[in-house]
Amino acid sequence: MTPQHPRTVTKAVIPAAGLGTRFLPATKATPKEMLPVVDKPAIQYVVEESVRAGLDDVLVITGRNKAALEDHFDHHWELEQALEAKGDQFRLARVRESADIKVHFVRQGQPLGLGHAVHVAKEHVGDHPFAVLLGDDLIDGRDHLLEEMVAVREERGGSVIALMEVPPESVGLYGCAAVDGREGDVVRVTGLVEKPDPAEAPSNLAVIGRYVLDPSVFEVLEQTPPGRGGEIQLTDALQTLAGSSEPGGGVHGVVFSGRRYDTGDRLDYLKAVVRLGLDHQELGKDFGQWLDEFVQERLAPEKAFQR
Repeated sequence: MTPQHPRTVTKAVIPAAGLGTRFLPATKATPKEMLPVVDKPAIQYVVEESVRAGLDDVLVITGRNKAALEDHFDHHWELEQALEAKGDQFRLARVRESADIKVHFVRQGQPLGLGHAVHVAKEHVGDHPFAVLLGDDLIDGRDHLLEEMVAVREERGGSVIALMEVPPESVGLYGCAAVDGREGDVVRVTGLVEKPDPAEAPSNLAVIGRYVLDPSVFEVLEQTPPGRGGEIQLTDALQTLAGSSEPGGGVHGVVFSGRRYDTGDRLDYLKAVVRLGLDHQELGKDFGQWLDEFVQERLAPEKAFQR
């Protein structure tokens, strides 16, 4: 019998090899993960979430033209020395906070889907459970989704995915889970369908971009043929694990009802900037006041008529 893998989770994998075509031309020369959300690039929120949850061994899966990611999580000695010479301790601390996080990088090579990107992490992860965090989904720092998922993994073993209730008409935009045996926020996942027809979806529980995976997923991914779009789908591998009684098999879901910011398309990206801007410790109050005034101006009939 295959031995049970360790339960403790300390490693995180962040796939970041995508081309970011929905944000062209902004992403022609700048990785989409480096687009600022208020005053930090999106990927920094994700890395900080991982570290907050105790997963401080972070591997980022990159591709061509992604060198800016490595530069961001490195020390910029000239800049730091210039800020130190000016006595600008505030900005110096802000610059150093990303460089002080230990982040590893490896290239995906071929863009063969999320499942393939996860498999690229095999050598780094080894025989340990690990988290996968997608950079398009930002989870508010006041919510503790990843910590809960890690706790479920350590209690029950197998793999754990994050789920969120969505309107039935939106199910076709996500992977969708069939579930049973709900206990609080935790469900047992019995099946997964990638972007189903809403009329045939097994539930309105959509898979969002947080996973805690048993390392047995690597073996399953090696045997998973290309699916939708000719890519190796992580959803297909999880479907196999959900029906497995082998050690490391089984999938649970944590139903999340907290604050999630989708930066995957332009409109949702703008919404994320506004929401996080309003909550910003330094800028939120002034930004909120300006936003109220701006909205009132736009709604005023005489102003609208003049426009």
